[in-house]
Amino acid sequence: MSDRGAMVRQGQSARPIVAVTGAAHDLGLTITSALAQSDRFSRVIAIDDHRGDLTGVVWRVVNIRDPILAGRLAGIDVIVHADLDLAPDSDPKARRAFNVRGAQTVLTAAAAGGVGRVVLITSAMVYGALPDNPVPIAETAPLAAEVDGSVVGDFMEIEQLAGRSPRTNPGMEVSVVRPAALVGEGIDTLITRHFEAPRLLAVKGCAPRWQFCHVADLISAIELAAAGEVTGAFAVGCDGWLEQDQVEELSGLRRIELPAGVTFATAQRLYRAGITPAPVSGLHYVVYPWVVDCQTLRERGWRPSVTNTQALRVLLDERAGHHAVAGRRIAKKEATITAAGATVAVIGTAAIVRQVRKRRRDG
Repeated sequence: MSDRGAMVRQGQSARPIVAVTGAAHDLGLTITSALAQSDRFSRVIAIDDHRGDLTGVVWRVVNIRDPILAGRLAGIDVIVHADLDLAPDSDPKARRAFNVRGAQTVLTAAAAGGVGRVVLITSAMVYGALPDNPVPIAETAPLAAEVDGSVVGDFMEIEQLAGRSPRTNPGMEVSVVRPAALVGEGIDTLITRHFEAPRLLAVKGCAPRWQFCHVADLISAIELAAAGEVTGAFAVGCDGWLEQDQVEELSGLRRIELPAGVTFATAQRLYRAGITPAPVSGLHYVVYPWVVDCQTLRERGWRPSVTNTQALRVLLDERAGHHAVAGRRIAKKEATITAAGATVAVIGTAAIVRQVRKRRRDG
């Protein structure tokens, strides 16, 4: 452990030096830029495999999946690990290796390099989306998500690494930040793509609830965790939730309601055929509730700056120009193919298969 790290953990006044992985792109860049403006830290170290354009930080160029990372962490008190691949269209095996190996190497290198604290980012999805979930889910609830080929499966493996860290890396604190459905500039997930479809899918007999987390609020929670003001695993998101009727009114999108058996069986066939980008479990998160109670942050005086209604409007603004069915982005003319009595699965199959066939012919 570094001397500075020891002082920070003992509650002294020295401001820690914080590093952010993935600092040259996507969410990592946004986090690095925000932390560089915070007065909680004496210096921000930007870590990535290439140098970014951000100024006001110290760049250290290294592949964080290379064990040599430990030798590049001198003087760092805290690491925020944000170098994640969350793209819906990424190859599942490559993405799993990228995400899990990255978290594992960061934890090991941080312990070897004397870093006092690591902040990992997963998702409130790890609690699972089930028809009988309580609303809201307590932060202390068991993690019930499936460890499958989805991004959520990646998060579950990262959570397991975090859970084992006190034994494998004694003396190093690990915090896990679990945001609700993330929205903001450039955020592209299966949840945001749900709102790019011509209809909102719903399962008969189940009322989904919608809770969002704006990137700005995620960053403010990460800042507290990096500074040691919040520890352990905790959720972050907007207060409360929106009912399906409210979401439809705000979005102007109508629902299409189907029996659960038909919905999930068809989704599974489409995934196995390589037509849709995520396992059927991904569909659970748009039809079943997974609202979380952000008790840890709330007890420390934190409040979200964005409401669910405002976050949904941000999401809808971001969807402009994009069209998706069954999680796969497609051309506008294909997305508008609807017919009386057609199911979302049939719409998705017809639109996507036509586009795939056209690409094959053109190729």
